[in-house]
Amino acid sequence: MTGRRLQPKIETGDAAGVKMHADQLTVSLETVRGLVDEQFPQWRSLPISSIASQGTVNAIFRIGEEFAARFPLQPREVAATRRWLVSEADAARELLGRTRFPTPEPVARGEPGAGYPLAWSVQTWLPGVVATEEDPGGSVTFAHDLAEFISDVRAIDTRGRRFSGQGRGGELQSHDTWVETCLGRSGGLLDVPRLRRMWAGMRTLPRGAAGDAMTHGDLVPGNVLVSNRHLAGVLDVGGLGPADPAVDLVAAWHLLEAGPRQVLREDLGCDGLEWERGKAWAFEQAIGAVSYYIDSNPAMSRMARRTLERIMADESPA
Repeated sequence: MTGRRLQPKIETGDAAGVKMHADQLTVSLETVRGLVDEQFPQWRSLPISSIASQGTVNAIFRIGEEFAARFPLQPREVAATRRWLVSEADAARELLGRTRFPTPEPVARGEPGAGYPLAWSVQTWLPGVVATEEDPGGSVTFAHDLAEFISDVRAIDTRGRRFSGQGRGGELQSHDTWVETCLGRSGGLLDVPRLRRMWAGMRTLPRGAAGDAMTHGDLVPGNVLVSNRHLAGVLDVGGLGPADPAVDLVAAWHLLEAGPRQVLREDLGCDGLEWERGKAWAFEQAIGAVSYYIDSNPAMSRMARRTLERIMADESPA
């Protein structure tokens, strides 16, 4: 281990201590210590620390030097949580070793216990600095790395699977209600009339000839690790699955400035339609985060605002 900070504190948005959702669970260090000691006694001697994160789904705790424990923040049925964690682990195993860039490896699954009502998971800890802290946006080298990772993921066989979820990855028009709700909450924060006009054009973009391909599904700065302007690893891989190939192009606007963004496009060989759909998926992802997280996770809100600014600066179709 080097002397650099590993996945350090984001300037705001400690998921373990800041309420980002109305029904958010509280996960204390003392609770985690008790659960680990009871369910994994082999780790009783390892220190545990809370990790501040821009993430909005899990509270993250580091166990020793090698492991990260992830505790879902929003309540749901125990059985449903357990099924999701199994699905996440399966996805992580499917991606493991398919790219030269490190991704987490599943280690164990914890069960509900004193102070915490849901199943939880443990995976390997990855060194690196999150892209929210070490911004790689101007790095051509990082753009090449990111394009390689996206290509590696796309090369994984879908084994006949197709997109079947409710989130990003199917048809853009299915998100009309969500986008309109978000625009309605964004008065005074964003140029709502302009953004509404932009979505009116984006929502009708057809899929084109390409079928579903494997995608990471959430290439936002908080899920990307950087070291010396290179891609050092990718986190939160549980959403790996078949979807519109353009979904992972959200990274072009979440992570890159104009020059490196064009490098990414050239490396991937994106035609105009795929590129515009990637922009539309980035728009759909960003539009909700600006208002939703403005108080509870300002770093996430600012990231989303920056993404929309990049999209507006690149409004004319390529």
